[in-house]
Amino acid sequence: MKKFIYFFATWGYLGRSPKAPGTVGTIGTLPLAYLFYQFNDYGYVIATFVFTLFSLFICIAYENVFQTHDPQEVVIDEVAGFLIAMTLLPFTWQAILLAFVLFRVLDILKPFPIGWADKKIKGGLGVLADDIFAGVFSNVILQIVYVKTSWLGAQLVQ
Repeated sequence: MKKFIYFFATWGYLGRSPKAPGTVGTIGTLPLAYLFYQFNDYGYVIATFVFTLFSLFICIAYENVFQTHDPQEVVIDEVAGFLIAMTLLPFTWQAILLAFVLFRVLDILKPFPIGWADKKIKGGLGVLADDIFAGVFSNVILQIVYVKTSWLGAQLVQ
């Protein structure tokens, strides 16, 4: 069970990257996101929700088994956050790039309430909460960019 938890917590050991493990783990989300995009929009949302619950289980189990809170190698929280960031967006290189950059910037800089969640929420939920917030805020911003820019005469991105 310990190996199972470690494998998923590090997202197939991508979290062991010596440089920028969170970024590497986020990039490692793309095959799963592609798989989820094979469903309709509702299927993507449900799959992302179920995966986020699975991520919570893994984060809680990791803390209990390894007796440490949110080490850099745990990147399953970035995977869940990036899946949230990509929700209901087109699976195009432009959308992926925008979501990736925005999600990573918010996850690294941790503006309120992302930073608050990172500091105040304890346990496995605390590991995951800041990434959920970063994913939600990234998605809201990108939904505005994709859907609400018609007043400019054209959408900023297609």
